[in-house]
Amino acid sequence: MSVKIQVADRPKPFINVTPLIDVLLVLLIIFMVVSPLKQARFAAQIPAERDKDERPLPPSDNALVVIIAADHTLKLNSLGDMGTVEDTGKLSAKLSEVFALRTQNRAYSYEMLYRTDLPDVLRIQKTVFIKAPRSMNYGDVVKVIDGIKVAGATPIGLQLDDLN
Repeated sequence: MSVKIQVADRPKPFINVTPLIDVLLVLLIIFMVVSPLKQARFAAQIPAERDKDERPLPPSDNALVVIIAADHTLKLNSLGDMGTVEDTGKLSAKLSEVFALRTQNRAYSYEMLYRTDLPDVLRIQKTVFIKAPRSMNYGDVVKVIDGIKVAGATPIGLQLDDLN
């Protein structure tokens, strides 16, 4: 014999909302405290124009600067003839060679110098800067960025300055 429970005898579901109200009050207090701390606007500081008498600092020995000339030829630091914007094969090969040499010599980046928990490949200095004239098309610069990424460079910085 089975005992049938009447519908009226079943306990009704009851949600206790007291803890929910407590949580909402705590969130309300947190938002009231934090809201005066948020920035009302973002103020960007634009650098002042450079003094004409000031000489530019020479780049570091470890810095890799790819210069895109107005005629679309590429140079790596003082090395000329690294290909063109349309053909970045020479540049990619040279950068890969430089990175392999840096891996062999353990030329670590400054912030990764004491990170022994990472493999050597991730600790190597692989920063490359691209210097291009302002009149250069964005698409041409992106082609060079793609060629540099193929070599394994990361991060890639841009220096959009007028070339003489």
